[in-house]
Amino acid sequence: MYDQLNKWLGNPIFFRFGFIIILLLSVTFHYIHFHEDHLYLLFILATIFLGIGYYDKSAWFLVSVTTLIVICRFIPEPDFTTLLSFLILEVCYLIIMFISVSLMKSNQKIKEDELETILALTKALDSRDTYTSNHSQNVAFYAREIAKEMQLSKHEIETVYKGSLLHDIGKIGIPEDILLKPGKLSLEEYTIIKRHPVIGYEMIKHVSDFNKDGILDIVLYHHERYDGNGYPKGLKGEEIPFVSRIIAIADSFDAMTSKRVYRKETDLESTLKEIQKSKGSHFDPEITDVFLSLFKNEEKKIAIINQMKSYNDRAKSSSLSTWVG
Repeated sequence: MYDQLNKWLGNPIFFRFGFIIILLLSVTFHYIHFHEDHLYLLFILATIFLGIGYYDKSAWFLVSVTTLIVICRFIPEPDFTTLLSFLILEVCYLIIMFISVSLMKSNQKIKEDELETILALTKALDSRDTYTSNHSQNVAFYAREIAKEMQLSKHEIETVYKGSLLHDIGKIGIPEDILLKPGKLSLEEYTIIKRHPVIGYEMIKHVSDFNKDGILDIVLYHHERYDGNGYPKGLKGEEIPFVSRIIAIADSFDAMTSKRVYRKETDLESTLKEIQKSKGSHFDPEITDVFLSLFKNEEKKIAIINQMKSYNDRAKSSSLSTWVG
């Protein structure tokens, strides 16, 4: 129940619609004298939904709408309304409304603090390797665009974004002489590198919210392949968590289009062709199609190009205009 409440609090639009519906029902029932002894509960509920749904509005807006609720409560019975009773009810409803606003703001502050912690961990990782600096932010951007294109819920998009920022956190546990090696890795060194999803999982597995949201799945399974040839578990197809399949393609795209200590970046046209070629083997076919479709939308295409330029300081995006999929 607590987890469900947190999800609702994460999407105030539900409370905005709820406020309007409850207020209309309250007024309607009041006018037709439907169970009037209990109608005050609906007006109180409307006030609670007002505070949660419109927590980010100005105090004047919230006070004005709360006053409107109180007026709606009293209009059908003007003969029984005194200024004192109106003011008492106004104060009570304002208290209820501001408590609801505080609840919502507290919930949002917790989320902001969690994101700041995630960003701090990401910066700690990026500071170890200037070549992969901002890799996590890039992956988070691309993965979020995929999630939006797939019309996932706001909560799922948030999970994809946070998980992307943390997906490589396990590399903090990889020795720098391996992480920064300019030449080809030996088999033993590659085996050590392949441990980073498990290391990352072990680092953050005690954060209960990460487990509930699926962030741990992203950290642990983002190197699994659709054909079962990935690591660390060798999962195949839909055995791989859906959010992990999204990050897999965003991660590979940024890795291919970014310069590394051991190689130069791949041009964008070749990268997109390679991703198309890997559809159904490395990547989930449906997610591959969604990702490639982003480049057929001019606005989204420009956003991705700008993301690449801003973090990687490259302008080799002109080849994108010639790619038609």
